[in-house]
Parts: sequence; structure tokens; C-alpha cells
Amino acid sequence: MEQRKGRRLVLLPLPFQGHINPMLQLANIIHSKGFSITVIHTTFNYPNSSLYPHLTFCPIKEHLSESEASISDVVSLLVHLNIRCSDPFRDCLSGLLSDAYEEEPVACLISDAGFFFTQGVANGLGLPRFILRTGGACSFVVFAAFPILKDKGYLPLQESKLEELVVEFPPLKVKDLPVFDTKKPEKFYQLVDRIVNETKASSGIIWNTFQELEESQEPRSVVYVSFGSIAAISEANFLEIAWGPANSKHPFLWVVRSGFVRGNKWLEKLPDRFLEDLNGRGHIVKWAPQLEVLTHPAVAVFWTHSGWNSTLESIYEGVPMMCTPCSGDQKVNARYVSDVWGVGVQVENGLDREKIGRSIRRLMVEKEGDEIRNRILSLKEKASLCLSNSGSSFQCLDQLVSHILSVESIVFHSH
Repeated sequence: MEQRKGRRLVLLPLPFQGHINPMLQLANIIHSKGFSITVIHTTFNYPNSSLYPHLTFCPIKEHLSESEASISDVVSLLVHLNIRCSDPFRDCLSGLLSDAYEEEPVACLISDAGFFFTQGVANGLGLPRFILRTGGACSFVVFAAFPILKDKGYLPLQESKLEELVVEFPPLKVKDLPVFDTKKPEKFYQLVDRIVNETKASSGIIWNTFQELEESQEPRSVVYVSFGSIAAISEANFLEIAWGPANSKHPFLWVVRSGFVRGNKWLEKLPDRFLEDLNGRGHIVKWAPQLEVLTHPAVAVFWTHSGWNSTLESIYEGVPMMCTPCSGDQKVNARYVSDVWGVGVQVENGLDREKIGRSIRRLMVEKEGDEIRNRILSLKEKASLCLSNSGSSFQCLDQLVSHILSVESIVFHSH
């Protein structure tokens, strides 16, 4: 590898926390392989560069209006980001290519799959583009099959068919299909089609997966509750989520970020003395270091929105999951957790405190919970082996480096 040092990779993450973190983790790994790294990022939801002094950060101004920057409609936001980022990204990347040509040639671009516009930019500059898929491989396969699913009548979703099996993708039900709530559903299908096509046109896909898939508390006694950085819920659902763990009599740690409840700043809708009456059994915070929480021996269950990063982290730490997917690929992830891998349960068909309590008991009290825990511990062991020096994930990363260098060589000689 020594003779290869002096090569630079340019990375572009999508500005959502569940996309930024995997991209920066990848940046750290590739940096350890001898590459210099430049991270181009938006000023909207930008990463904390001070935590990564070994990486170079280059901001671009996407000039989103206040209404465009709203995360209430993720589909519209993603469309606007692709439009607004195109020109400033091209200018930034062109400048990097010019400045770095002699001393530190740029080997390739690695962009989030959601930034589909980057394929055209990379083509125009003669630069190989690799894709980082921060979601699961299973959900991408479903996205790629959207034209077939539309032809067969599964899409758009129909209330009367939600519980039907999708014959082409067992064990998914129609309600599990990765559809986002948006005011313009046809625009969503067009967006998915563009992302899939530009992903196929790339030089390669990097999958965020693996091949083998509190001190005072008693071990395995705490329910950890967190629904990610984007999800927003109604006041009624907020109260059901609150009373579910409270009535279970198990200790719980609940992450409620500002804006989680639509129309509210934080905890205004909690009943008076809700936490006081729990006598220290319940804790609510605005943020928690999720990996540190999941590694703690007191944590028995992770109640999650089934985002792919959260799903992987729970598997890596061997914590059974209680799944309440909110939108998109989270529904596919949750179905795989409960019905394919058997490492968690789903809270399905609406939220109510009784149903939530039953799900907690299934995982923490009943025999089924022991069986689920054994399965996820087995999967954790496989994940650990994959991440070892001789494991499949490590080998895949070495293959990625070799592939980047081989593609770069082909492009260089073609010029």
C-alpha cells in the first residue's frame, strides 16, 4: 500500500444523522488504509469536523429556503437537496481535482445513494463514483422492484390490502413496503427510480451490512427507547409510548428530542408528575450516546424505529429489539427483525399502552424473550467475526480499496 499513499478520496454524505455517521465511519476506515479524505458537506445539518482532525472538510452552500429545509416531507427535502447541491458541488469538486492533480490525485468520489445527481457530475469530470448505501440491502432490492410492484397493484398502497403478503418478497406484507409519507406520491416513485438507476450506473456499491447476519440497574432490566433523528409523532401516540414502559414496571431510558411530538417543543404533553410518580424508574433525555447505552449490561430491550443504523447497532451489541417502524425502509427492516432473523418483535397496527406492555413482557419475562435473546447473541457473534482482521467485512474493505485503485487506474490511462 505504501506506494499508493498520496491518493485522495472525496466523500459526500446525505445531511441526515443516520447517513452522516456511516459515511464518517467509512472515512475513518479508508483513512487507515493510507488514503487522504476530503468530506464535502452541506451547511444544512453539517457534521462536527472538530471530532475528525485527520479528515479535511469542505462546506458547500445549498441555499435551501426555510420551507424547503423542513423535514416534515423527507421526499421533497431530498429532491430539493439534489437540485440545490448540484452546482456548488460541481464547483467544489472541480476545484479539488485541479488543486490536487499533481500532489494528491483524487482516486474517486464516494457519495450517499440519495445524492443521485452526483453520477452526472462524476461522469462529466471523468471521476469514478462509488455509492454508500446506508440502508439495508433487502430494502434496496425492494426499491429496485418498485416498477414491478406498481404493475402488480401493490403500489400505491391501498388500505384494504395492507395485511396481504407480497408474494414476490416473503415475508413482507404490503404495509411493510418502504413507502414514505409525502404530499406528492408520484414524485416519490420518480425519486426512487432515479436513485436506483444512478446507483446501477456507479462504479460500485458499498453496503453497510455484514455477510453472516445504568450502573445502578440490574443486568438486562432496562428498556431503552429511541425513535431516531427524523421521526415525528402525534400527541396521542406520544402518551401511549409514555405509558407503555411506565405501566410495565421495568426501568426505562427514553430519548425524546425537541420536535419529536408534532406541534410541541418537548415534554409539554406529559401528565403532571409523570416522572416523579415513577420514583426514579423512568428517565427522559433529549439525547443519549446510543452505542454506549446499548453496550451497557443493564439494557435488555431496544425499542426502536428500525432505522438501519439502529438495527445494526442493536445486533452488534446483542440487544433484542421492539420495533415500531415509522416510514420507508424501516418497515422492511422491522419485518426482517421479527420474522426473518427472529431477534425482536413488532408493535403492529397502531400504538396503545396495553399492546406496548405485552411486547415488553414478551421480551423481558416470557420464554420467547429468552429464545430471541439467544438468536441475537448468535448473530452478534457472527457480526464480531465479520469485523475481525480475518473476517468477511475486513476482507471486503480490502477488496474495496483494490477496486478503487483498479478503477482509478483504468480512468487515468483512458485519459
